[in-house]
Amino acid sequence: MQYRTVLSDVAEAETRAAIVAPLVAYNDAQVGSADHRPLVIRVEDESGRTVGGLWGYTRYGWLYTELLAAPADARGQGLGRRLMEEAEAEARARGCVGAWVDTHSFQAPGFYEGLGYRRFGELDDYPPGHSRVFFRKRLKD
Repeated sequence: MQYRTVLSDVAEAETRAAIVAPLVAYNDAQVGSADHRPLVIRVEDESGRTVGGLWGYTRYGWLYTELLAAPADARGQGLGRRLMEEAEAEARARGCVGAWVDTHSFQAPGFYEGLGYRRFGELDDYPPGHSRVFFRKRLKD
């Protein structure tokens, strides 16, 4: 069979699914099912409109927090901590042993450290003049 490559800047869900499928099959064959489950916590205003929240998933016994956002007028009032604690509680209920997250040096490293997360990696100059920082936390001993 002949293959060709197609470069695109269009991110179609179907293309992603087609790329992910052989990776999932290979990974499952090596280590068993990932038990991938989304974990989403919405923050709603009085009208029920989503204005922030937490977006992540549990996989391979770990919680990954991909997105965490609080409305600007709620920052510094404990909402982010509440979201993370709720996500960690759900991850524990799902049997997770740990949690990980990444953030930028100009965003929230101190916030995650204050929640007991420990730095395990850093990508310098992403974006230029800053870095992307990776944190982890054990949820079970």
